[in-house]
Amino acid sequence: MDINLLFWKNEGKTFLSRLRIWFSVLDPRSLFSSDVSTQENGLFTTPSCCVLLYNRYDYLNIIFLQSSVHAGTSDILPTVFRPQGTVALIKLDVVASFLPHTMVKSALLWQFLLQSYVAGFNHANRNTLPDQGLKTSLKQGLLIVGSVAYATCAGAIPQIVMRRLRLSSPAAQMFFRSILPIPLSASLMYFNVVVIRSEESENGIQVFDTDGNSVGMSKAAGTKAVQETAVSRAALFGTTAAVPSLVLFLLQKGRFLQSPLLLAPIRHISTAIVLGLMIPVSFSLYPQLGTIKKENLEKEFQPAAASGPLFYHKGL
Repeated sequence: MDINLLFWKNEGKTFLSRLRIWFSVLDPRSLFSSDVSTQENGLFTTPSCCVLLYNRYDYLNIIFLQSSVHAGTSDILPTVFRPQGTVALIKLDVVASFLPHTMVKSALLWQFLLQSYVAGFNHANRNTLPDQGLKTSLKQGLLIVGSVAYATCAGAIPQIVMRRLRLSSPAAQMFFRSILPIPLSASLMYFNVVVIRSEESENGIQVFDTDGNSVGMSKAAGTKAVQETAVSRAALFGTTAAVPSLVLFLLQKGRFLQSPLLLAPIRHISTAIVLGLMIPVSFSLYPQLGTIKKENLEKEFQPAAASGPLFYHKGL
């Protein structure tokens, strides 16, 4: 089992422990570190080496590995798709995609940038085998293109409808700019994960016994891993869309906010703050090293789970 998974097995058993780890992992300063050169020397290729490193490395080095090395393949992740990269790169896209655009083209542009980045992140941090690496198959490439195209158009639906129907009433403005984006954002992010990582449900993912030995490829575990990741991503973007709208509504209702000129800055700042807080929370909702019970596994894996649940890498 990879050193990253061994770390999560021992240190990420509760939500609070995972949250503490993710706050450390998501430090943007580690994007500019070059210490992953140790991985290039082949130190993470065997379970025995992983155990040795887990015993030898201090906590900060382990945290660095979590942010820079793929737990399934031990490959170095592309810099822009590392977990801490989401904090530095995605805030502008999210804030801009939630703007009340007056032009459909600008709404489509920002949705395209957001959906493209999210699709790339989901693909780079998916669950994959060591011998497969982070290569992209033709099928996955088509799924990424199709998912981005569909989500871009669907994400701009509020602006498209308002523009085409020329809706200008306060009730319509509130619904299409503040209410509809909440379930729409959550559902599109759920869709993005399920589509791009569909091969995990179709082909299965590695499952491990309590000793860390691989016992085969389980479709049931693959489906569970994808669903957990999709739910956490939907929670991230749904909450990010909901909280700023709720804050503005309460401020206006309580007459704390009298100037319309302050609405936009407050929405932008609150969106950035909520997004920054929700990223580690969403990553912590489910364990990185998940467990699946005997009764939920295929029949061929049930003997291996006789002494306890099997483990699997959830992906991110």
